[in-house]
Amino acid sequence: MAAAVAMRSGSGSDGGGGGYDKAGMDSGKYVRYTPEQVEALERVYAECPKPSSSRRQQLLRDCPILANIEPKQIKVWFQNRRCRDKQRKEASRLQAVNRKLTAMNKLLMEENERLQKQVSQLVHENAYMKQQLQNPSLGNDTSCESNVTTPQNPLRDASNPSGLLTIAEETLTEFLSKATGTAVDWVPMPGMKVDCQLLRFTLPASNDPGPDSFGIVAVSHGCRGVAARACGLVNLEPTKIVEILKDRPSWFRDCRSLEVFTMFPAGNGGTIELVYMQMYAPTTLVPARDFWTLRYTTTMEDGSLVVCERSLSGSGGGPSTASAQQFVRAEMLPSGYLVRPCEGGGSIVHIVDHLDLEAWSVPEVLRPLYESSRVVAQKMTTAALRHIRQIAQETSGEVVYALGRQPAVLRTFSQRLSRGFNDAISGFNDDGWSVMGGDGIEDVIIACNAKKVRNTSTSANAFVTPGGVICAKASMLLQSVPPAVLVRFLREHRSEWADYNFDAYSASSLKTSSCSLPGLRPMRFSGSQIIMPLAHTVENEEILEVVRLEGQALTHDDGLMSRDIHLLQLCTGIDEKSMGSCFQLVFAPIDELFPDDAPLISSGFRVIPLDMKTDGTPAGRTLDLASSLEVGSTAQPTGDASMDDCNLRSVLTIAFQFPYEMHLQDSVATMARQYVRSIVSSVQRVSMAISPSRSGLNAGQKIISGFPEAPTLARWICQSYQFHLGVELLRQADDAGEALLKMLWDYEDAILCCSFKEKPVFTFANEMGLNMLETSLVALQDLSLDKIFDEAGRKALYNEIPKLMEQGYVYLPGGVCLSGMGRHVSFEQAVAWKVLGEDNNVHCLAFCFVNWSFV
Repeated sequence: MAAAVAMRSGSGSDGGGGGYDKAGMDSGKYVRYTPEQVEALERVYAECPKPSSSRRQQLLRDCPILANIEPKQIKVWFQNRRCRDKQRKEASRLQAVNRKLTAMNKLLMEENERLQKQVSQLVHENAYMKQQLQNPSLGNDTSCESNVTTPQNPLRDASNPSGLLTIAEETLTEFLSKATGTAVDWVPMPGMKVDCQLLRFTLPASNDPGPDSFGIVAVSHGCRGVAARACGLVNLEPTKIVEILKDRPSWFRDCRSLEVFTMFPAGNGGTIELVYMQMYAPTTLVPARDFWTLRYTTTMEDGSLVVCERSLSGSGGGPSTASAQQFVRAEMLPSGYLVRPCEGGGSIVHIVDHLDLEAWSVPEVLRPLYESSRVVAQKMTTAALRHIRQIAQETSGEVVYALGRQPAVLRTFSQRLSRGFNDAISGFNDDGWSVMGGDGIEDVIIACNAKKVRNTSTSANAFVTPGGVICAKASMLLQSVPPAVLVRFLREHRSEWADYNFDAYSASSLKTSSCSLPGLRPMRFSGSQIIMPLAHTVENEEILEVVRLEGQALTHDDGLMSRDIHLLQLCTGIDEKSMGSCFQLVFAPIDELFPDDAPLISSGFRVIPLDMKTDGTPAGRTLDLASSLEVGSTAQPTGDASMDDCNLRSVLTIAFQFPYEMHLQDSVATMARQYVRSIVSSVQRVSMAISPSRSGLNAGQKIISGFPEAPTLARWICQSYQFHLGVELLRQADDAGEALLKMLWDYEDAILCCSFKEKPVFTFANEMGLNMLETSLVALQDLSLDKIFDEAGRKALYNEIPKLMEQGYVYLPGGVCLSGMGRHVSFEQAVAWKVLGEDNNVHCLAFCFVNWSFV
């Protein structure tokens, strides 16, 4: 069929089945394509949506049916086809956005209605109390009391199905009144930013708003126990969400086990389960908790799915095993999940956790952990919402992880690391743990587990060595130490607290030869660690990574052997904006091949705040002079945020596990005790240095021996720069003392100082310098000048050394250097000059890196 050419005043139609396309050479000329021509063009478009001119010419030669079409018309067809494709995608995206915004609007309207009911109830209570105060004779009148109090449900018989069904229905009613009603006085969780947590969504074309960007979090006020509530939109179907949330050990890191003892149908399409759950102890100073509950799953008339749960009366329910003696029975008040389907996909999720954790059973200093609704909100309620959001993103393919690992595999690694660390801290008898005798000082607990027999391989050549694992653990109270700062320091500066030989000893358990005690093969840590990220959760509250520690053999026989150690590491709460209730660093040695079934022996640190702040750790907090520069020359912090840091209390728990062979049990136990004591000492030293209650200058002077006072060094740096280059480094350089130091600290480029020795090491850096090196003032001396430059940079520097010594300064060309974390940093130019002291002798070398950035 010949192609018909017609004059049209309208625009082109879609590219299917024959249509009109406007020819670019004539504003009024349209070409109509036959179905065969469209089919040929569509085949090419599927392979290459934007063909080149030569490709279009080849298309005309290869397809006789297109012979009567001009090349410019073919070009216009592809342009219009791409435009229509883009319009269809945009229309589909906007429809999805509209559906999600409709769901958001519905959720906000429901929340507004609930708040209006709560206001009405409070107004009624206020009027009633005023009436009582004005007329004392009404004090015995309880006619209004039923309107403002919730009547107690009578005790039901839990020994038969009908009694359990009654309890289940009552639990459902109470749960719904908490999830969507006013049974609990809910208030926004302190520290939750409205713009970030309540209505955090925008409308960019590449990142449309969705269920995963919305959530409301509240905590209870004035009710029994501790309670938290969260609701949000999640891009998963209700049945999938319920399946995930019911599997509590998969997302609640403090859940040791959950066992369903009995399950039977409720007669209305639902199911009733009797559940026994055990929780880990957060620290070695408190016992663990367990729950004996009834869990009711049902479907509402509107299609919503509900899972509600409450403790059964009495503390003697559940299994009567010997392990239960290590637990304190806690109570779960009506709690659960309400999941409602959204039109067009996704679900609205309501989560309520209401617990009585029996705070009387723990030391008074630790009771805030069991009396704070905010802790429950962070550890359980928001953790559940974040987990299903994470699954939703992984399911949609939005998350791509390193090394080709599947998200489920990496999530399993995180769970195994966390579970192994929790097992070590709690030390349950039914896991095989038993406490060993001490040396008379009860600061470190030593426990052994003979059940953890080392199986070093999964291959046919696997072998098992008689022995087990020894755990050395300790807990200590920290005062005025920001948890996120401490954990971040422990992660980034391992050489400040770790002994490479002990890491090598633990790593030897993965080899096919028996491990030996440290000291038999002396090793040295080079100070270099390379961190390779693997995965992180939606809001970066958890990061999974592989760490490579570079080792050096100290004997000639081992010189040719690789002594690098690989660790799988889980970091929690290291982000500056983290508002978590737990900050931890957990790691385990792994084989460099990193198989999916790699054995993991977890060790690490956990810091739990006891005084929950409302504003979080101040942004930009570093392990250096920042705090002192904020407060001037005084040693006392000022401002509310600083005072919060100074009054912050937290509990630090340390647990390290070491595999052992049976004949070396006592020796390994002694070694483990001494090692953990040395780590405690290192952590105490670091804690004093980073505490905001001390002047950062004073802390820095105590750590860096032989270093002049920071204000003096700042003056020397500026004076030497002006002396050698003839210009001022800083404006108002005539200022002295703290004012000059603050200007140098805030300078826009990176300023570094290194010692004037055979092997120069860094001794000082301003804030930009520390950010560039990704280090701190405490660990700055671990870096040497030659380590931060690549080969070309070192060559350029060495060539300029004679010129530097002769004229006092030198300009270095732009290039690339390495941070303390092994990342590449590019810079546009660098200036080096000699820093002269009061006696005009060279004290150190100073460098200024201009316009640097991470590559």
